[in-house]
Amino acid sequence: MEATASRSDREKLASEIARVALLRGTFTLRSGRTSSYYLDKYLFSTRPEVLKPLADLFAVEIAGVASRLGVRVDRLAGAELGGIPLVTAASMKTGLPCVFVRNQKKDYGTAKRLEGVLNAGEAVVIVEDVATTGGQALEAAGVIRESGARAVAIIATIDRQEGAREAIERAGIAFSALFTKADLGIHE
Repeated sequence: MEATASRSDREKLASEIARVALLRGTFTLRSGRTSSYYLDKYLFSTRPEVLKPLADLFAVEIAGVASRLGVRVDRLAGAELGGIPLVTAASMKTGLPCVFVRNQKKDYGTAKRLEGVLNAGEAVVIVEDVATTGGQALEAAGVIRESGARAVAIIATIDRQEGAREAIERAGIAFSALFTKADLGIHE
């Protein structure tokens, strides 16, 4: 999928993500909420035929965010564990270096919460898997801020449209998503 992905290509990708990753039932989400569906990010982020076109879309969105905000993006970030394959693919497509944000500090070795090189003042775009309330992405933004860099935007693969955008924008960070639950044909 090239930078100018057609609507048809986007619809096909959304359909494929829903086909491989949409589970129905009763699920408890990271936020603690209960849902009648679950988007299993590992079922789409581990598939090269899905990951490659996602990387293309992330590259286009990262460039768009930089243009809209009038910033030069220095680095990408992804939160453990679901964001790691996505940010790696986006990094490879854009040529921008990336960092990985751990959920907790390691108890061994360097005992870091952030893996990779992040310099003070750098503008960082966080690549997220599925955004519900925005909690994990905002935690990652906090780790980036504590390191002296700036989280300028969070781009989710899928926005469940359950408050992530509002929470992230309230925190002063731009938010966008490649797809919404509606794009995947999810109607509760």
